[in-house]
Amino acid sequence: MSSQRAVVVADAAIAILAERGMRGLTHRAVDEAAGLPPGSTSNHARTRAALLELTLARLTEREEAVFSAAMAPAGDMPEGVVEAARLADLLARTMHAAITVHRETTIARYELALEATRRPELRKIYDDVGRRIREQVVAALAAAGSPDPVRHGRQMVAYIEGLLFDAIVGAGEVPTLDELGAAFRELLRVVSGR
Repeated sequence: MSSQRAVVVADAAIAILAERGMRGLTHRAVDEAAGLPPGSTSNHARTRAALLELTLARLTEREEAVFSAAMAPAGDMPEGVVEAARLADLLARTMHAAITVHRETTIARYELALEATRRPELRKIYDDVGRRIREQVVAALAAAGSPDPVRHGRQMVAYIEGLLFDAIVGAGEVPTLDELGAAFRELLRVVSGR
């Protein structure tokens, strides 16, 4: 993000997307939500497309920071080795946080994902982000002993997205941290063949 003011603008836009949806996202609404003088948002994102790109870039930073922190190997483990039980724990905590603590970010991501189906410039950014996340999942699964980490990575991401969608906008309930941990341990046992 180029400046602190751009971060403030993008964070306000994320909050608006989560609260009001895509139709509620305007330059004026962002100025008001961020407590900025009128026209401030336009200084950082002249058009709606630019505002959406700025917002997606910031949302990506926020999500990648949470995911990367959770997936970082423990200091007491050899580099490149991730115990499957520890990975299940990390995934469960990350998912639980995305559903509860970072719910606003997750909802805004769904708003932007739908908009990306109509805007090629957003689609490219969104696809690049997805590729980076998938690569991290593949690397974690390889370290946990998956015999086919690429295929299992696709399945894991689909499973994670399904859980998120069901808990955030579906008819499902919010799973507890323990329920998520058990689900990921079971899934990783199948993936690793153990």
